[in-house]
Amino acid sequence: METPVSTPWTAVIGLGANLGEARQTLREAVAALGGLPAARLIGLSSLYASAPVDAQGPDFLNAAALLETTRAPLDLLDALQALELAHGRLRPYRNAPRTLDLDLLLGETVDGALLRIEHPRLSLPHPRWDQRAFVLRPLAELRPARVPAAALAGVQDQAIRIAESGSSWGLA
Repeated sequence: METPVSTPWTAVIGLGANLGEARQTLREAVAALGGLPAARLIGLSSLYASAPVDAQGPDFLNAAALLETTRAPLDLLDALQALELAHGRLRPYRNAPRTLDLDLLLGETVDGALLRIEHPRLSLPHPRWDQRAFVLRPLAELRPARVPAAALAGVQDQAIRIAESGSSWGLA
């Protein structure tokens, strides 16, 4: 069931890519996020490099973005998936390498409460968001209060490093 959303709300979006020109694809995705109707890019983390988790293939580049929006969560999910598809995203099997991955990780209402949604197409918060270093480290830059110290400690064995610090990497 989708929880009613106060407008505007803030979407926390995880960005990742490990095929093709990953850095350029992520830059293009950031620009596209900033250009979505009824949305405004309000934050962008550093760019991180991480080994695939529960998958094979080249290392990923990852980041997190904050998007203030008045779009319904499922409508935003559709827009994110359309951006993935426009960048050649294929889904041949679970955790396959990808040209672009955009995950709706968390939603926050205007008063800072977490959105809770259980729908066949969307779960908020995203399942396993707190078990992945490639989510927690970028998120800690943007929303440190959302990242429990125990969660960070729990992912310390996952290989991750800053590939480019600051949000300037995403500027076109």
